Amino acid sequence: MINRRLTSAEAATRLGIKPATLYSYVSRGLLHPERTPSGSTFDMHEVARLARSARHPGRPGRPEPAAGIDRRRAEPGGGDPVFVTELTLIDGGRLYYRGRDAVELSRTRRFEEVAEWLWTGFWPEAADGRLAPAWEMGPGTLAAVGRALGLLPAGAAPLERFTATVVAAALADSLRHDLNPVGVPVTGRSLLSALAAALSGAPRPPGGGGPPPIAARVWHGCTGGTAPAGALGVLDAALVLAADHELAPSTLAARVAASFRADPYAVVLSGLGPASGSWHSGSTGAPSEVEALLAEAAAVGAERAVGDRLRRSGEIPHGFGMPLYPDGDPRGAELLARLDELGDPGRADVVRRVVEVGAARGFPPANFDLGLGALSFCAGMAPGAGQAIFTFAKVAGWLAHAIEEYSRPTRFRSRADYVGVLPDASPRV
Repeated sequence: MINRRLTSAEAATRLGIKPATLYSYVSRGLLHPERTPSGSTFDMHEVARLARSARHPGRPGRPEPAAGIDRRRAEPGGGDPVFVTELTLIDGGRLYYRGRDAVELSRTRRFEEVAEWLWTGFWPEAADGRLAPAWEMGPGTLAAVGRALGLLPAGAAPLERFTATVVAAALADSLRHDLNPVGVPVTGRSLLSALAAALSGAPRPPGGGGPPPIAARVWHGCTGGTAPAGALGVLDAALVLAADHELAPSTLAARVAASFRADPYAVVLSGLGPASGSWHSGSTGAPSEVEALLAEAAAVGAERAVGDRLRRSGEIPHGFGMPLYPDGDPRGAELLARLDELGDPGRADVVRRVVEVGAARGFPPANFDLGLGALSFCAGMAPGAGQAIFTFAKVAGWLAHAIEEYSRPTRFRSRADYVGVLPDASPRV
Protein backbone atom coordinates (compact mmCIF):
# COMPACT_ATOMS: atom_id res chain seq x y z
CA MET A 1 0.00 0.00 0.00
CA ILE A 2 3.04 2.28 0.02
CA ASN A 3 2.74 4.99 -2.66
CA ARG A 4 -0.74 3.87 -3.73
CA ARG A 5 -1.92 5.87 -6.74
CA LEU A 6 -5.12 7.90 -6.61
CA THR A 7 -8.07 7.64 -8.94
CA SER A 8 -9.31 10.75 -10.72
CA ALA A 9 -12.18 11.08 -8.25
CA GLU A 10 -9.85 10.75 -5.25
CA ALA A 11 -7.41 13.30 -6.67
CA ALA A 12 -10.20 15.80 -7.35
CA THR A 13 -11.63 15.31 -3.86
CA ARG A 14 -8.27 15.87 -2.17
CA LEU A 15 -7.73 19.03 -4.19
CA GLY A 16 -11.29 20.27 -3.54
CA ILE A 17 -12.03 20.71 -7.24
CA LYS A 18 -14.31 19.31 -9.93
CA PRO A 19 -13.05 16.52 -12.25
CA ALA A 20 -13.04 18.95 -15.19
CA THR A 21 -10.71 21.26 -13.29
CA LEU A 22 -8.46 18.31 -12.52
CA TYR A 23 -7.75 17.82 -16.19
CA SER A 24 -7.09 21.51 -16.69
CA TYR A 25 -4.28 20.99 -14.15
CA VAL A 26 -3.05 18.11 -16.31
CA SER A 27 -3.06 20.27 -19.42
CA ARG A 28 -1.04 22.94 -17.56
CA GLY A 29 1.56 20.35 -16.58
CA LEU A 30 0.80 20.55 -12.86
CA LEU A 31 -0.23 16.89 -12.67
CA HIS A 32 1.07 13.89 -14.62
CA PRO A 33 -1.43 11.02 -14.76
CA GLU A 34 -0.77 7.46 -15.81
CA ARG A 35 -3.27 5.76 -18.08
CA THR A 36 -4.67 2.39 -17.00
CA PRO A 37 -7.46 0.20 -18.44
CA SER A 38 -9.76 1.44 -15.67
CA GLY A 39 -8.90 5.14 -16.05
CA SER A 40 -6.21 7.65 -15.14
CA THR A 41 -4.34 7.46 -11.84
CA PHE A 42 -2.35 10.15 -10.06
CA ASP A 43 0.73 10.17 -7.84
CA MET A 44 -0.45 10.87 -4.29
CA HIS A 45 2.72 12.82 -3.46
CA GLU A 46 2.28 15.08 -6.50
CA VAL A 47 -1.36 15.72 -5.58
CA ALA A 48 -0.43 16.52 -1.98
CA ARG A 49 2.28 18.94 -3.05
CA LEU A 50 -0.14 20.69 -5.39
CA ALA A 51 -2.73 20.92 -2.62
CA ARG A 52 -0.22 22.87 -0.53
CA SER A 53 1.06 24.96 -3.43
CA ALA A 54 0.25 28.60 -4.16
CA ARG A 55 -0.37 27.48 -7.76
CA HIS A 56 -3.54 25.73 -6.57
CA PRO A 57 -6.11 28.46 -5.85
CA GLY A 58 -8.90 25.94 -5.52
CA ARG A 59 -7.84 24.64 -2.14
CA PRO A 60 -10.75 25.35 0.22
CA GLY A 61 -9.92 28.02 2.77
CA ARG A 62 -6.41 28.68 1.46
CA PRO A 63 -5.58 32.37 2.00
CA GLU A 64 -3.65 34.35 -0.55
CA PRO A 65 -0.13 35.40 0.57
CA ALA A 66 -0.04 38.84 2.15
CA ALA A 67 1.49 41.72 0.25
CA GLY A 68 5.25 41.59 0.27
CA ILE A 69 5.41 37.83 0.95
CA ASP A 70 7.48 35.85 -1.52
CA ARG A 71 5.07 33.31 -3.04
CA ARG A 72 7.98 31.00 -3.82
CA ARG A 73 8.39 30.28 -0.11
CA ALA A 74 4.94 28.69 -0.13
CA GLU A 75 6.08 26.23 -2.76
CA PRO A 76 7.14 22.74 -1.63
CA GLY A 77 10.89 22.65 -1.19
CA GLY A 78 11.01 26.34 -0.34
CA GLY A 79 10.98 25.93 3.44
CA ASP A 80 7.51 24.36 3.76
CA PRO A 81 8.00 20.57 3.54
CA VAL A 82 4.98 18.40 2.82
CA PHE A 83 5.17 14.95 4.41
CA VAL A 84 2.73 12.81 2.48
CA THR A 85 1.39 9.84 4.43
CA GLU A 86 -1.07 6.98 4.15
CA LEU A 87 -0.77 6.17 7.83
CA THR A 88 -2.82 8.35 10.14
CA LEU A 89 -5.80 10.64 9.72
CA ILE A 90 -7.37 12.82 12.43
CA ASP A 91 -10.78 13.88 11.17
CA GLY A 92 -14.18 14.62 12.67
CA GLY A 93 -12.96 13.98 16.19
CA ARG A 94 -11.71 10.48 15.36
CA LEU A 95 -8.30 8.87 14.81
CA TYR A 96 -7.75 6.48 11.90
CA TYR A 97 -4.88 4.13 10.98
CA ARG A 98 -4.85 3.51 7.23
CA GLY A 99 -8.56 4.32 7.16
CA ARG A 100 -9.49 2.12 10.13
CA ASP A 101 -10.85 3.68 13.33
CA ALA A 102 -8.08 3.36 15.93
CA VAL A 103 -10.50 2.97 18.85
CA GLU A 104 -12.23 0.08 17.10
CA LEU A 105 -8.85 -1.49 16.37
CA SER A 106 -7.91 -1.18 20.04
CA ARG A 107 -10.91 -3.36 20.90
CA THR A 108 -10.28 -6.08 18.34
CA ARG A 109 -6.55 -6.18 17.52
CA ARG A 110 -3.36 -6.67 19.49
CA PHE A 111 -0.55 -4.15 19.38
CA GLU A 112 1.62 -6.43 17.26
CA GLU A 113 -1.11 -6.70 14.64
CA VAL A 114 -1.63 -2.94 14.47
CA ALA A 115 2.11 -2.36 14.18
CA GLU A 116 2.20 -4.74 11.19
CA TRP A 117 -0.79 -2.91 9.71
CA LEU A 118 1.00 0.41 10.01
CA TRP A 119 4.25 -0.99 8.62
CA THR A 120 2.91 -3.02 5.71
CA GLY A 121 -0.78 -2.30 5.14
CA PHE A 122 -1.55 -5.98 5.73
CA TRP A 123 -2.74 -7.94 8.73
CA PRO A 124 -0.60 -10.86 9.94
CA GLU A 125 -2.05 -14.32 9.34
CA ALA A 126 -3.84 -13.02 6.27
CA ALA A 127 -6.07 -15.14 4.08
CA ASP A 128 -3.14 -16.13 1.86
CA GLY A 129 -1.86 -18.36 4.65
CA ARG A 130 1.19 -16.36 5.65
CA LEU A 131 2.37 -17.03 9.19
CA ALA A 132 2.46 -14.28 11.78
CA PRO A 133 6.05 -13.08 12.21
CA ALA A 134 7.92 -13.76 15.43
CA TRP A 135 8.42 -10.89 17.86
CA GLU A 136 11.67 -11.73 19.63
CA MET A 137 15.35 -10.80 19.76
CA GLY A 138 18.21 -12.74 18.30
CA PRO A 139 20.96 -14.00 20.65
CA GLY A 140 23.38 -11.24 19.64
CA THR A 141 20.88 -8.47 20.38
CA LEU A 142 19.88 -10.11 23.65
CA ALA A 143 23.47 -10.25 24.86
CA ALA A 144 24.35 -6.70 23.73
CA VAL A 145 21.26 -5.17 25.34
CA GLY A 146 21.86 -7.10 28.56
CA ARG A 147 25.41 -5.75 28.80
CA ALA A 148 24.31 -2.18 28.11
CA LEU A 149 21.54 -2.26 30.70
CA GLY A 150 23.95 -3.69 33.24
CA LEU A 151 26.03 -0.51 33.02
CA LEU A 152 23.14 1.81 33.89
CA PRO A 153 22.81 3.16 37.43
CA ALA A 154 20.11 1.78 39.68
CA GLY A 155 16.83 3.59 39.21
CA ALA A 156 17.49 4.62 35.62
CA ALA A 157 14.29 6.01 34.08
CA PRO A 158 12.47 4.00 31.38
CA LEU A 159 13.42 6.43 28.61
CA GLU A 160 17.07 6.21 29.68
CA ARG A 161 16.87 2.43 29.42
CA PHE A 162 15.22 2.80 26.03
CA THR A 163 18.09 4.95 24.75
CA ALA A 164 20.74 2.52 25.95
CA THR A 165 18.79 -0.38 24.45
CA VAL A 166 18.47 1.22 21.02
CA VAL A 167 22.19 2.02 20.84
CA ALA A 168 23.20 -1.48 21.96
CA ALA A 169 20.76 -3.18 19.59
CA ALA A 170 21.98 -1.05 16.68
CA LEU A 171 25.63 -1.94 17.27
CA ALA A 172 24.72 -5.62 17.44
CA ASP A 173 22.81 -5.53 14.14
CA SER A 174 25.05 -5.93 11.09
CA LEU A 175 22.00 -5.37 8.85
CA ARG A 176 20.84 -2.15 10.48
CA HIS A 177 21.20 -0.24 7.21
CA ASP A 178 18.59 -2.39 5.48
CA LEU A 179 15.95 0.22 4.59
CA ASN A 180 13.64 -1.83 2.38
CA PRO A 181 9.94 -2.21 3.32
CA VAL A 182 10.44 -5.86 4.29
CA GLY A 183 13.63 -5.38 6.29
CA VAL A 184 12.45 -2.50 8.49
CA PRO A 185 9.61 -4.53 10.09
CA VAL A 186 12.14 -7.27 10.90
CA THR A 187 14.19 -4.65 12.73
CA GLY A 188 11.07 -3.26 14.36
CA ARG A 189 9.95 -6.58 15.84
CA SER A 190 13.36 -7.23 17.34
CA LEU A 191 13.79 -3.68 18.64
CA LEU A 192 10.36 -3.48 20.25
CA SER A 193 10.99 -6.86 21.88
CA ALA A 194 14.24 -5.46 23.28
CA LEU A 195 12.52 -2.30 24.52
CA ALA A 196 9.80 -4.31 26.24
CA ALA A 197 12.45 -6.36 28.01
CA ALA A 198 14.38 -3.22 28.92
CA LEU A 199 11.45 -2.03 31.02
CA SER A 200 12.32 -4.85 33.41
CA GLY A 201 15.93 -3.69 33.53
CA ALA A 202 17.50 -6.93 32.29
CA PRO A 203 16.28 -8.85 29.22
CA ARG A 204 16.06 -12.61 29.44
CA PRO A 205 15.59 -15.24 26.76
CA PRO A 206 11.97 -16.28 26.28
CA GLY A 207 10.88 -19.36 28.17
CA GLY A 208 9.28 -22.48 26.80
CA GLY A 209 6.31 -22.09 24.51
CA GLY A 210 7.61 -18.96 22.81
CA PRO A 211 7.65 -15.33 23.86
CA PRO A 212 4.50 -13.90 25.47
CA PRO A 213 2.52 -11.07 23.80
CA ILE A 214 4.13 -7.65 23.82
CA ALA A 215 1.47 -6.29 26.19
CA ALA A 216 2.30 -8.99 28.74
CA ARG A 217 5.99 -8.10 28.55
CA VAL A 218 5.28 -4.39 28.96
CA TRP A 219 2.98 -5.11 31.90
CA HIS A 220 5.71 -7.12 33.61
CA GLY A 221 8.21 -4.35 32.97
CA CYS A 222 5.92 -1.71 34.49
CA THR A 223 4.70 -3.73 37.48
CA GLY A 224 7.13 -6.61 38.03
CA GLY A 225 4.20 -9.00 38.02
CA THR A 226 1.54 -10.64 35.87
CA ALA A 227 -1.60 -8.88 34.74
CA PRO A 228 -4.86 -9.87 36.48
CA ALA A 229 -7.60 -11.39 34.37
CA GLY A 230 -8.93 -8.91 31.82
CA ALA A 231 -6.42 -6.16 32.59
CA LEU A 232 -3.99 -7.03 29.81
CA GLY A 233 -6.53 -6.04 27.18
CA VAL A 234 -6.64 -2.48 28.53
CA LEU A 235 -2.87 -2.14 28.25
CA ASP A 236 -2.95 -3.61 24.75
CA ALA A 237 -5.61 -1.04 23.82
CA ALA A 238 -3.45 1.76 25.21
CA LEU A 239 -0.48 0.59 23.13
CA VAL A 240 -2.64 0.52 20.00
CA LEU A 241 -4.01 4.00 20.64
CA ALA A 242 -0.54 5.44 21.29
CA ALA A 243 1.12 3.93 18.21
CA ASP A 244 0.76 6.99 15.98
CA HIS A 245 -0.80 10.44 15.98
CA GLU A 246 0.13 11.99 12.65
CA LEU A 247 3.14 14.36 12.86
CA ALA A 248 3.49 14.75 16.62
CA PRO A 249 6.82 16.43 17.52
CA SER A 250 8.66 13.15 18.15
CA THR A 251 7.27 11.67 14.93
CA LEU A 252 8.35 14.72 12.95
CA ALA A 253 11.88 14.37 14.30
CA ALA A 254 11.93 10.67 13.40
CA ARG A 255 10.55 11.33 9.93
CA VAL A 256 13.10 14.06 9.19
CA ALA A 257 15.88 11.64 10.14
CA ALA A 258 14.41 8.99 7.85
CA SER A 259 14.12 11.46 4.97
CA PHE A 260 17.93 11.64 5.03
CA ARG A 261 18.12 7.82 5.12
CA ALA A 262 19.15 7.43 8.73
CA ASP A 263 18.91 3.76 9.69
CA PRO A 264 15.86 2.58 11.71
CA TYR A 265 17.71 2.67 15.02
CA ALA A 266 18.86 6.24 14.38
CA VAL A 267 15.28 7.13 13.45
CA VAL A 268 14.08 5.82 16.82
CA LEU A 269 16.84 7.70 18.65
CA SER A 270 15.72 10.87 16.85
CA GLY A 271 12.18 10.31 18.08
CA LEU A 272 13.38 9.67 21.62
CA GLY A 273 14.90 13.16 21.72
CA PRO A 274 11.61 15.10 21.82
CA ALA A 275 9.97 12.23 23.73
CA SER A 276 12.39 12.78 26.62
CA GLY A 277 11.75 16.52 26.81
CA SER A 278 9.61 18.11 29.50
CA TRP A 279 7.35 19.65 26.84
CA HIS A 280 6.87 16.45 24.86
CA SER A 281 3.09 16.34 25.30
CA GLY A 282 2.67 20.03 24.58
CA SER A 283 -0.24 21.80 26.24
CA THR A 284 -1.76 18.58 27.53
CA GLY A 285 1.10 17.59 29.84
CA ALA A 286 2.72 14.20 30.31
CA PRO A 287 1.02 11.11 31.76
CA SER A 288 3.45 11.21 34.69
CA GLU A 289 1.93 14.53 35.77
CA VAL A 290 -1.48 12.87 35.75
CA GLU A 291 -0.16 9.98 37.85
CA ALA A 292 0.98 12.47 40.49
CA LEU A 293 -2.38 14.24 40.45
CA LEU A 294 -4.26 10.98 40.92
CA ALA A 295 -1.97 9.90 43.75
CA GLU A 296 -2.66 13.20 45.50
CA ALA A 297 -6.39 12.81 44.90
CA ALA A 298 -6.30 9.39 46.53
CA ALA A 299 -4.55 10.85 49.57
CA VAL A 300 -6.40 14.16 50.12
CA GLY A 301 -9.47 14.02 47.87
CA ALA A 302 -10.09 15.05 44.29
CA GLU A 303 -11.26 18.59 45.06
CA ARG A 304 -8.21 19.43 47.16
CA ALA A 305 -5.77 17.81 44.72
CA VAL A 306 -7.20 19.72 41.77
CA GLY A 307 -7.41 22.90 43.83
CA ASP A 308 -3.75 22.61 44.83
CA ARG A 309 -2.76 22.30 41.18
CA LEU A 310 -4.80 25.39 40.31
CA ARG A 311 -3.19 27.31 43.17
CA ARG A 312 0.38 26.34 42.23
CA SER A 313 0.15 26.85 38.47
CA GLY A 314 -2.92 28.99 37.90
CA GLU A 315 -3.79 26.65 35.02
CA ILE A 316 -6.05 23.67 34.41
CA PRO A 317 -4.27 20.49 35.55
CA HIS A 318 -2.63 18.20 33.03
CA GLY A 319 -4.95 15.62 31.55
CA PHE A 320 -7.72 17.88 30.27
CA GLY A 321 -8.15 19.26 26.78
CA MET A 322 -6.72 18.40 23.37
CA PRO A 323 -6.97 20.98 20.53
CA LEU A 324 -7.32 18.32 17.83
CA TYR A 325 -10.37 16.88 19.63
CA PRO A 326 -12.42 19.85 20.90
CA ASP A 327 -15.35 17.57 21.74
CA GLY A 328 -13.20 15.08 23.60
CA ASP A 329 -10.20 12.84 22.90
CA PRO A 330 -11.61 9.43 21.85
CA ARG A 331 -8.42 7.70 23.00
CA GLY A 332 -8.75 9.02 26.54
CA ALA A 333 -12.47 8.27 26.64
CA GLU A 334 -11.82 4.66 25.61
CA LEU A 335 -9.28 4.02 28.37
CA LEU A 336 -11.37 5.75 31.03
CA ALA A 337 -14.37 3.61 30.07
CA ARG A 338 -12.33 0.46 30.73
CA LEU A 339 -10.86 1.25 34.15
CA ASP A 340 -12.98 -1.39 35.91
CA GLU A 341 -11.18 -4.08 33.88
CA LEU A 342 -7.97 -3.24 35.77
CA GLY A 343 -9.33 -4.81 38.96
CA ASP A 344 -9.06 -1.95 41.48
CA PRO A 345 -12.50 -0.29 41.85
CA GLY A 346 -11.27 2.04 44.59
CA ARG A 347 -8.62 3.62 42.38
CA ALA A 348 -11.02 3.76 39.44
CA ASP A 349 -13.40 5.77 41.62
CA VAL A 350 -10.60 8.25 42.38
CA VAL A 351 -10.09 8.80 38.65
CA ARG A 352 -13.80 9.28 38.06
CA ARG A 353 -14.01 11.79 40.88
CA VAL A 354 -11.17 13.84 39.36
CA VAL A 355 -12.98 13.80 36.01
CA GLU A 356 -16.21 14.87 37.72
CA VAL A 357 -14.47 17.78 39.44
CA GLY A 358 -13.07 18.90 36.10
CA ALA A 359 -16.47 18.67 34.41
CA ALA A 360 -18.16 20.65 37.19
CA ARG A 361 -15.57 23.41 36.81
CA GLY A 362 -15.90 23.57 33.04
CA PHE A 363 -12.54 22.00 32.21
CA PRO A 364 -12.15 20.62 28.66
CA PRO A 365 -12.82 16.88 28.30
CA ALA A 366 -10.23 14.37 29.50
CA ASN A 367 -7.45 13.59 27.05
CA PHE A 368 -5.19 10.61 26.34
CA ASP A 369 -2.69 11.65 28.99
CA LEU A 370 -5.40 11.27 31.62
CA GLY A 371 -6.29 7.86 30.21
CA LEU A 372 -2.67 6.69 30.33
CA GLY A 373 -2.10 8.15 33.79
CA ALA A 374 -5.28 6.47 35.00
CA LEU A 375 -4.16 3.15 33.55
CA SER A 376 -0.82 3.37 35.35
CA PHE A 377 -2.45 4.52 38.61
CA CYS A 378 -5.23 1.92 38.64
CA ALA A 379 -2.84 -0.91 37.72
CA GLY A 380 -0.38 0.04 40.46
CA MET A 381 2.44 0.55 37.97
CA ALA A 382 5.74 2.21 38.77
CA PRO A 383 5.86 6.02 38.53
CA GLY A 384 6.46 7.11 34.94
CA ALA A 385 4.87 3.99 33.48
CA GLY A 386 2.30 5.96 31.52
CA GLN A 387 4.99 7.90 29.68
CA ALA A 388 6.97 4.70 29.12
CA ILE A 389 3.92 3.00 27.57
CA PHE A 390 3.29 6.03 25.38
CA THR A 391 6.88 6.23 24.12
CA PHE A 392 7.23 2.48 23.64
CA ALA A 393 4.16 2.35 21.40
CA LYS A 394 5.32 5.39 19.42
CA VAL A 395 8.31 3.40 18.17
CA ALA A 396 5.95 1.43 15.94
CA GLY A 397 4.64 4.65 14.42
CA TRP A 398 8.11 6.15 13.98
CA LEU A 399 9.20 3.11 12.01
CA ALA A 400 6.04 3.22 9.88
CA HIS A 401 6.81 6.82 8.95
CA ALA A 402 10.41 5.81 8.25
CA ILE A 403 9.25 3.14 5.80
CA GLU A 404 7.28 5.80 3.90
CA GLU A 405 10.28 8.12 3.81
CA TYR A 406 12.66 5.39 2.67
CA SER A 407 10.30 4.57 -0.18
CA ARG A 408 10.03 8.18 -1.32
CA PRO A 409 12.02 10.75 0.68
CA THR A 410 10.62 14.22 1.24
CA ARG A 411 13.01 16.64 -0.44
CA PHE A 412 13.28 19.89 1.42
CA ARG A 413 15.71 22.41 2.80
CA SER A 414 14.17 24.44 5.60
CA ARG A 415 15.27 28.03 5.90
CA ALA A 416 15.68 30.25 8.93
CA ASP A 417 14.40 33.82 9.30
CA TYR A 418 17.49 35.68 10.47
CA VAL A 419 16.75 38.36 13.08
CA GLY A 420 20.27 39.04 14.34
CA VAL A 421 22.67 41.87 13.69
CA LEU A 422 22.96 42.62 9.98
CA PRO A 423 26.37 42.64 8.32
CA ASP A 424 27.98 46.04 7.99
CA ALA A 425 27.36 47.06 4.40
CA SER A 426 29.82 49.97 4.49
CA PRO A 427 33.09 49.58 2.56
CA ARG A 428 35.94 48.15 4.59
CA VAL A 429 39.04 50.31 4.90
